[in-house]
Amino acid sequence: MPIAHVLGLGKSGVAAARLLKSNGWQVAASDQGTNPSLMRQRDLLESEGIEVTLNSSPSWEDTSIELIIVSPGIPWDSPILQKARNLSIETIGEVELGWQYLHKIPWLAITGTNGKTTTTALVAAIFQAAGINAPACGNIGVPVCDVALNSQLPDWIIAEISSYQIESAPSINPQIGVWTTFTPDHLNRHRTVEAYRDIKYSLIKRSRQIILNSDDQYLSQHGASLCPQAVWTSCTNSTNGAYIEAGWVKFADQDVVAVHKFKLIGQHNLQNLLMAVTAAKLAGISSEAIAAGVAEFNGVAHRLEYICDRQGVQFINDSKATNYDAALVGLQAIENTTILIAGGEPKTGEPQAWLELIKQKAAKVLLIGEAAPLFAKLLQGVNYSTYEIVNTLEVAVPRSLTLAVSLKVKTVLFSPACASFDQFANFEQRGDRFRELCLDINA
Repeated sequence: MPIAHVLGLGKSGVAAARLLKSNGWQVAASDQGTNPSLMRQRDLLESEGIEVTLNSSPSWEDTSIELIIVSPGIPWDSPILQKARNLSIETIGEVELGWQYLHKIPWLAITGTNGKTTTTALVAAIFQAAGINAPACGNIGVPVCDVALNSQLPDWIIAEISSYQIESAPSINPQIGVWTTFTPDHLNRHRTVEAYRDIKYSLIKRSRQIILNSDDQYLSQHGASLCPQAVWTSCTNSTNGAYIEAGWVKFADQDVVAVHKFKLIGQHNLQNLLMAVTAAKLAGISSEAIAAGVAEFNGVAHRLEYICDRQGVQFINDSKATNYDAALVGLQAIENTTILIAGGEPKTGEPQAWLELIKQKAAKVLLIGEAAPLFAKLLQGVNYSTYEIVNTLEVAVPRSLTLAVSLKVKTVLFSPACASFDQFANFEQRGDRFRELCLDINA
């Protein structure tokens, strides 16, 4: 019986362990953490015949291990993985493992710095409206290996794939590859913009059909040389893909769906719409099904998600804005002035455009998490002084309502511009906590 080891017991690690076990592997798993949730997960997996070790890292003394599945949260160049590769142990990510079991099904893979989650969810909604079994998976929340575990395999795989997942998935060869945007991100892990770009490009160049967003500054300047065969989308110009003209999304000079049928706000979401429509058209889906899917789509959790209205103030959850560029896009989507809640675990990046927009659109900024002192200094640097360091969401949410009412502001926007790991396990948990606090205000 072949032996595999799974590093990390997040959703992807658990799914990988179960997929391997169901296919005849002897599976062990480990995680450096230890908490009640991991302990419950350990007990469940051990009841399924999977050995689990918490609060430890393997030493690879068992030379019979043939395969290591690595969590996307573990850096690809970490010493533990370098040692495994030096021992000639095959080391791949969960998405690559899923591909090995699902490669006979066409994949539609979506990557990019921002926009990939909304685009992925919208593509899946369009496929569903067309009667096609095509689940959204990957970085969007459902591991690819969970899809492979289903007894009924889908017609298509619609996969959001992050840079962390791409670097551990060298074999994925999508039928359609979508590159939504490109700006510096994850430099604390990838170190240089060039390395980050090359990881994204490695997936796109393996795609049989390629979709690029010409409204993105980097892709408009460099995409043609990187991907000369690409299909392009644009909100402002006619292209060989989807574009907007006279209130309609058009493809091949034909009307597909009226823009007003699309419920999401913001120019960036129109770009996401065009990429989704282009992907659906390349997959052979009719304009009627596309229009139905677009009209029914309400967006995704944690990305400009409307939560509630309290005393005439709307609360918007943008927890997925984990970098400056995503937070800039979120702030641009708010029509009027807002109370902004920002902060978390800071990332390397260029904040200037975000800071300048804060000066224009934020009546007050409430700062939380590790980044609070840094953001205060950055705001002082652009002569913005109407901020408060409140440290936690528990303080920020009720304070934001008080400020909004007193300043006659109609919106509170939670758009952190940071990772979540200083106070939360992930951006979903952070956004869920924001939602709970908003809904509890009047309780």
